Amino acid sequence: MFALFQVEMVKQWRRPRTYVALGLTMLVPLLITIALKANPPGLPGTGEQRGFGSRGGDNALSYLSTKTGLIVPVFALEVMSGFLLVVIVALFAGDAIASEANWGSLRALLARPIPRGRLLAAKLASALLLAFIATLTVVLTGLIAGAIAFGWHTLDVPLLGLHQSVTETLGNLILATLYVFWGLAGVVALGFMVSTMVDTPAGAIFAAVGFYLVTRILDAITALGSIRNILPTHYADAWTNLFTSGGANSDMLKGALLQIPYIIGFCAIAWWWFHRKDILS
Repeated sequence: MFALFQVEMVKQWRRPRTYVALGLTMLVPLLITIALKANPPGLPGTGEQRGFGSRGGDNALSYLSTKTGLIVPVFALEVMSGFLLVVIVALFAGDAIASEANWGSLRALLARPIPRGRLLAAKLASALLLAFIATLTVVLTGLIAGAIAFGWHTLDVPLLGLHQSVTETLGNLILATLYVFWGLAGVVALGFMVSTMVDTPAGAIFAAVGFYLVTRILDAITALGSIRNILPTHYADAWTNLFTSGGANSDMLKGALLQIPYIIGFCAIAWWWFHRKDILS
């Protein structure tokens, strides 16, 4: 199993799309840092707010980023986790099995022989690892760029009632990184499931991204009431409270637990389907 996983990772690192995807996870935090340095946002809730982000003028993270470079990766993670990071992890997941079928190498791969379950496990593990690397790259790039641009300071903003030591902020940043990655694991599982059903990676990638976007749209419809609580993206932004107010809360625990049935369900379908699939390519 481990040998198969090693082979799969070597294959992934030889593909240009891996470097393009990870390059984007480095480029965007750098652009965000440059924008914040060139045009610092004002205090949230005032007419001075000129920052950008998913919450517009109510977004405190863009303002806090200029107070300490430790918050720059937080803001970058918030901006990218809304769409671009989703597309990147969907790319890794949707490409897992469908690319082999598209190249015509899947049948030859299973003829070695390699048990189908072992192949699926190695493919899924590699997709999850690449998704984690992409998430971590966003954070590390933002952290380095932020430290250079704004320094390595304690987060202390009395007007907003915020005070965190460097150690506390770094601890919260680690927790936020893990939470965002785990929140995208459901997208990875769905993309992986569809990848076992189609012969072109594009179909699986679009399905995973579409799944994420549709659940976000449904979550924004307040008329759905408590039904929104079972959507995998309902608690997607709960981690931002680690830096803006109160720290970790019950919503983060709910969000983490909510991913489990989706991951198990999608992976179970993938295993069931692939073991019964007639491999023609």
